[in-house]
Amino acid sequence: MLDYWNEYPKIQKNLIQVKKLISQRLVINNKSIEEAITKFSSTGGKMIRPALFFLFADFGEEKEQDQLVKIAASLELLHSATLIHDDIIDDSPTRRGLPSIQSRFGKDIAVYTGDFMYTSYFELLAECMSATPFLLKNAQAMKKVLQGELTQMSCTFNPDQTIVDYLRNINGKTAELIRLSCHEGAYFGGSDEKLQARAKRIGSAIGLAFQVYDDILNFSLELGDEQKPILTDVQQGIFTLPLLIARDNQPEIIRPYLERPEALSRQDLIQLAYYVDRFDGIAGALEFAEKLTQKALNEIQELPEGKSKEILNTVAIQLLERSY
Repeated sequence: MLDYWNEYPKIQKNLIQVKKLISQRLVINNKSIEEAITKFSSTGGKMIRPALFFLFADFGEEKEQDQLVKIAASLELLHSATLIHDDIIDDSPTRRGLPSIQSRFGKDIAVYTGDFMYTSYFELLAECMSATPFLLKNAQAMKKVLQGELTQMSCTFNPDQTIVDYLRNINGKTAELIRLSCHEGAYFGGSDEKLQARAKRIGSAIGLAFQVYDDILNFSLELGDEQKPILTDVQQGIFTLPLLIARDNQPEIIRPYLERPEALSRQDLIQLAYYVDRFDGIAGALEFAEKLTQKALNEIQELPEGKSKEILNTVAIQLLERSY
């Protein structure tokens, strides 16, 4: 999926270096894990976090390319490891439209593969930022990701989950790593504290909006394909913003669907998707996401003028675009 960055050759060149470094680090004398890593890498991904890291690094004056590549690789490894472990927890059959590691190789190999990625991530941190405050910040970021997972777990199958609970979940699960990527880019690129703080705010807004748009899309997909699973989050007891807004607008209709979501038939799920749209769940979530997007774009406009700002503005809009 590096073709996504074809219009930005400098970013693409940096990301190619990151992929090469990750491939060099993820070498292990175990055929099953090696094959799992190869299959996971082949599923693509836009490498959003490393790309944002490099964009923010460009605003500073002090750069050491080898260090930047290692940090960008650490971000991608951390993200990849969390995805593999998420699929194990969720028992997800697919990832990026292809069989997930856990469904293809089994949960044991998936756990070991995710763990191996974590060890490579820690090695890179020790090599490139041991004398900086970001060694601690990475540990804190991992803790926030875990807290987001645990908060989501505590809310699973809870028909009384609040929108505040949902926002707390995605602030840890999704926004934290994007926020960290932007902040690290500004710091290790040599930017001042004011720009670093702005980078964190931009990362937070992009991360939250990115997840909300994904959750909207889950209710907006064509539901006519009988072979394609639908509303899998709902059946797993994970209630996202469109559904929670619709529930708050029409509790007497929506709430019964949340009592035993794992028992819902395909027709029930199609009806629920219709209600979520009818009762302004999608419209309300879309309005919320658009406000976050605009917040990110407003902050980007305050960045120093230059090519990096132009690219970041364009990329932010592209990343947050969806088809409904």
